Parts: sequence; structure tokens; C-alpha cells
Amino acid sequence: MARRWVATRWGGLDGWEFQEVELPQPGPGEVTIRVTAAGVNPADYKHVSAPRPGLELPAPVGYEVAGVLSAVGPDTEIASGGGAVGDAVVAFRIAGGYATEVIVPAADVFAKPPRLDDPAAANLLLAGSTASQMLHTVGVRAGETIIVHGASGAVGVSVLQQAAELDVHVIGTASEARFAEVRRFGGTPTAYGPGLLDRAREAGHGHIRAALDCVGTDEAIDVSLELVADRNRIVTIVAAARAAEEGFHAINGAQPESAAYRDSVRADLLALAGSGRLQVPVARTYPLAEAIEALTFLKDGHPGGKIALLN
Repeated sequence: MARRWVATRWGGLDGWEFQEVELPQPGPGEVTIRVTAAGVNPADYKHVSAPRPGLELPAPVGYEVAGVLSAVGPDTEIASGGGAVGDAVVAFRIAGGYATEVIVPAADVFAKPPRLDDPAAANLLLAGSTASQMLHTVGVRAGETIIVHGASGAVGVSVLQQAAELDVHVIGTASEARFAEVRRFGGTPTAYGPGLLDRAREAGHGHIRAALDCVGTDEAIDVSLELVADRNRIVTIVAAARAAEEGFHAINGAQPESAAYRDSVRADLLALAGSGRLQVPVARTYPLAEAIEALTFLKDGHPGGKIALLN
């Protein structure tokens, strides 16, 4: 008997339950994963905070996992090819990852790079594919300088590393306590708060060509609009209302074009991480049974890295 977390009503975490469920055998095109680590993301609770089309209650929670194949459906291969019981794998854009075992489409499952431990592997693809799409959306080019608001967060850290691969220099906003993290991944840190516009201009020598917003504050948006005249070169993953008002890009994983793009880069991100050129800092782990505590920690503070639920 497997166990999984489900949201039994829309709203807060008090509507979540850790339930037992009996899993059938996987069908054609499906595999069963014994989950060893589940990635923890803000999307996990945001997507069940209110009714949305296509989602019914009780709703299983969790979009990305690392684990081991425990069953493989007939005539089925995983996305990276092959796939046998006992293989270590990563899965992303699945439903119900907060579980001891889960049946998922084989097309969303990839071999886990050996150098990635399970907590890091389980947290690579949601943040990584979001970061990749942000860079893609604003059309970054080698040699450019860009600004990233919230550069020390999970998506920001992935942006820093992927930008470095593209020979793009990043001015990254963060608290002074997080400057070392921005520098660690190749960015030039600058403190948010009063005077940010002038500090960013100075750090970028007046040549900031694109702005990526991971925080959604009015300050971040206002500074982006001042620094970057071309609205097509500004993107946010938080401030959709400001984006609609001001005419720049807002992306999220529920958009069909975003989902398609993020699916398309999963293998590339795993290869990058497997080579050691894309790291996933993990701040804390919790037992799966303590998912509510993990999400409360994520919501209430600045974890300083990713969080994983372990089985």
C-alpha cells in the first residue's frame, strides 16, 4: 500500500491529508516509481489554493521526484530510453510526487545522472526549466549583461548558472546576506532596496539589455522598466498583473506554450547537471510525513536553497 499527500479542499495546508492508496500495475506507456525524494516548490501549494480548470479534488500534490523504477508497463520505455526495474530515475511535470510510490507517464521519466544525489535530482527540473524559459523568452545573447531580481532564490540560482553557460553576465539582486551565493554562481550581486536603480546602472555600466523578475515586487518591476526600454526583453514569473498592464512577458507552467518549452529542455538540463555544470543547492530535507512542516518553512522564510521530502 502506497501513501501520498492530497489536497482535500481548496485553500491552505490544513486541507491536506496523508492517505493510503492501492496502486494498480502500470499500463502501456506508464511506469511506477518508488519515490526516494520529492522536490518542494511554491507551485505545490499554489496550484491547489483555489479551483482551476482540469483539476479535481482530492488532488495529489507534487510535480517532481527522484526514485527507482519499481514496475514498467508493457512495451514501455522511459524518455531517455530503456528503463528497467531498479533503475534510478528523475520525473518532472507529474502529478502526485509527494508519495511513497507513484504511477506516471514514461514520457516524463529520465535516467538520473549518477553524480546527482536524490534531493538535488528531485529539485532540478521545475526551477531549471523555468530559468531556461526566462532566458529564452528575453532572447539573451552571448556577451550581454542582464539583471535578475531574486538571484539567490531557486530559480535565480539556476538562471545564474545557465546564463554563464551562454556567456551572459548577470547583475543579481539579493540581500547582502546572500551576496556570496550570487557570486558563487557567477553573478555580480547588488542589494535591493532604495537606490537599486542607480546601483544596477553602475554595476551594469549602463548596458543592461534584459530583465528577469523572480520576486514580483513593485521595486523590481519599476527598475526593470527603467533599465530596459524593449518590453519584449522583460519577463516575470510572479507579477502577471503588472506584465499585462505594462506590456511585458509573464510566464507560468500552466500556459501550454510554457509547458511545451519546459518539457523540451528536460534532457538538456539533466545532461548539464550530470556534467557538474548545473548545481542544485539543497538547504534542508524532511521526512515525507512532514510535508506540511516543509511547506510551512518554505512559505514563511528564505530557505537558502531547495527543500526535499525523503522516503
